[in-house]
Order: sequence, then structure tokens, then C-alpha cells
Amino acid sequence: MDDRAGSVRREPRRILIAGGAGFVGSHLAARLVAEGHEVICLDNLQTGRLSNLAPLMSESRFSFVRHDIVQPVAIEGPLDEIWNLACAASPPQYQLDPLHTFRTCVNGSLNLLELAREKQARIFQASTSEVYGDPDVSLQAESYRGSVNTWGPRACYDEGKRSAETLFFEYERLGVEVRVARIFNTYGPRMSPEDGRVVSNFVRQALMGEALTIHGEGQQTRSFCYVDDLVEGLLRLMRSDARGPVNLGNPGEFTVRELADMVLAQTGSDSPLLHKPMPQDDPRQRRPDLGRAKRELGWEPRIPLAKGLAMTIAHFREELAGRDRPVSVVRAG
Repeated sequence: MDDRAGSVRREPRRILIAGGAGFVGSHLAARLVAEGHEVICLDNLQTGRLSNLAPLMSESRFSFVRHDIVQPVAIEGPLDEIWNLACAASPPQYQLDPLHTFRTCVNGSLNLLELAREKQARIFQASTSEVYGDPDVSLQAESYRGSVNTWGPRACYDEGKRSAETLFFEYERLGVEVRVARIFNTYGPRMSPEDGRVVSNFVRQALMGEALTIHGEGQQTRSFCYVDDLVEGLLRLMRSDARGPVNLGNPGEFTVRELADMVLAQTGSDSPLLHKPMPQDDPRQRRPDLGRAKRELGWEPRIPLAKGLAMTIAHFREELAGRDRPVSVVRAG
């Protein structure tokens, strides 16, 4: 018997995934379709990519609707579950249109919550470790209220996600079944090479022979969770009786400089390091307290960073090679 509760097959459900063409959303959609559920993917393709959904497009249980959840959402027929993963997640992307980012978090959440109330569906919110801001404590537990700058360049996302959490728990008081995950740094295949976060940046730069961009001295820390581990945690949370937000991530803590060295070693690249000033409000440390996830979900990540990076690099190498651009090869030995 599989010891992963989230792997237990459930009766077929009709499920809506907002942001389903994104990096995490597409992995979740594939998992749910494979389990026999009907999945409707909603995405405005601001950062999502149809190529992420290519393996699903021929599936009879899958459909795609291009729509921005900032606008009211209407779905015919019943829905059992609604997943809200709709928002640009990397600073370069969400800062391009900060007002739209905030509207996606707030107006989009309101629209999906109203849909959940209408359909009597359980609804999931993809929140983020960014609600902790630049933390004064490590580990970050769900009880920590954060150190967030409300007016800085990251506020549209950080405060947007905090506001979305408020909306979800207010709707819970109205009788809507909600589940909220605070997701820490996630990586893996189907990330866009232009995603803008540190793993995708380093891998793309190394494979293209470009300098790896490090902000400051690279001593800020991050905790990197492979996408398959995250999806397992998401499913366990959605299918659980857990109340309140739950951290999902990997407790392994690495400096950005350590990540750069790992990427260079695994790609065989001789790319130099390029140091740039630290962005405003860039968190100095990230490491989740997973006590609640272990107790209430029986979940913890299994894939170490070295193994996950190898799979991610292989995916990036294939995608970049398909663009007819020069890609470095791994040195022998």
C-alpha cells in the first residue's frame, strides 16, 4: 500500500484550476487527470504556457478556457473543487503590472470564492512564503506574522497574497470549505527559462554560457522544493481536514552562492559569477517550519536538491536546444 495518503485514488471529480497553464498548475492538472478526474484549466496566459498543457490537450477529461480571473468567472455545471494558482509568482513578472497583480490576488480571489460558494465546492488558495516578508525568525512557522513592507516593489504580490488569505478565511466563516498553502520556493521541469527566479535564471545562464547573476554576496538563503513533492503536498492538503494555512516546501536551506556552485557543477559550465546590488526587500532567509504539514498531512519532501536540479537541467537543456540556440554540454568525467 502506498504510504502517501494523497496518492489514494478518489471518486472522479469535476475540478477547476485557475492558473492551470502555469508551472505548478500544469503539473497539478496532469496529476488530477491521471487520477481520472475531469479538469477545466482557466488561464489568461500572462505567464502560463500552452506548451505546458500539450500532453493533456488530447485528453477527453481535460479542457482549456482562456480567461482572466480578475473578471467574473462563470462555469456551467457542478464543480467539486476549485484551485486558485492564478498569479505571476516571480518578482520580475509580477512587478511588470503591479496593479494587475494585486487585482489578481484580491478581485480574482473574490470571483473564485463566489464561484465556490455558488457551487458548494471546496476551494484552494496558493499562498506563499512571501507573506512572511523579510523574516526576523528562522524557521518560519505559520504562526509567524511576518515582516512585510507594504509600500515596496514587492508589496503588490506580498500584500496581495496576504489579502487573499484574509478573504479565504472570511469566506470560511460564511461556510465555504477553504484550504490555504503557503508555498516556498519551488522548481522543476516546465519552468520557463524566462521565469526570472533564481533556479531558472542560473540554469538558463549556465547552459547559455552567460554570467550567473548573484545579488549581493549570495549569502541570502532559500529552501528549494521539487515540483513533484509540492504537488503531493497540495493534494494531501486539499483532501485533508487541515484548518488554517499550511507551509509546504523543503526545509533544506542553501545560500544562493551554494546553488550557483551546484548548477555550475551539474551543467559543466564555466560561466563566471556577476554580482549585482541586492534588490529592495529581497528576503535574507527562507526556511519553512513543516511541523504542521507533517502532523496534519503526513507529508514531507523526498527529492533532494541535487537530484531535482539534475532533472530540471535536463528539461531546460531540451527546451533551449529546441530554440536553435547554442547550449553547453556537460563535461565528461
